[in-house]
Amino acid sequence: MEAKALARYVRISPRKVRQVTSLIKGKRADSAADLLKFTPKKAAKLLSKILKSAVANAEQQSAQLSSDRLFVKNAYADGGPTLKRWRPRARGKADRILKRTSHITIIVSDETK
Repeated sequence: MEAKALARYVRISPRKVRQVTSLIKGKRADSAADLLKFTPKKAAKLLSKILKSAVANAEQQSAQLSSDRLFVKNAYADGGPTLKRWRPRARGKADRILKRTSHITIIVSDETK
């Protein structure tokens, strides 16, 4: 039995999120939540909220599932649409600033890999 939660259009680049998702893949859901609590990155706070949602979704789907039996089966961040902004430069030119967004997905399951 597996459940997933996703957050779309999150204003953080996927590369920064992937650094933190690699920490929690394959871990128990409760230990992954503890790990995220003490990770000093913006992505950790975002992933913590999504992980709580995935655990709640799993508990809602099946009454016999509890959070202590769940594992993080997969966690990944895909790129969302990029906001393009312009910064004025010398001699009337402009540089493009890319503000990246992410689609973050966490899948929890009661079976290990």
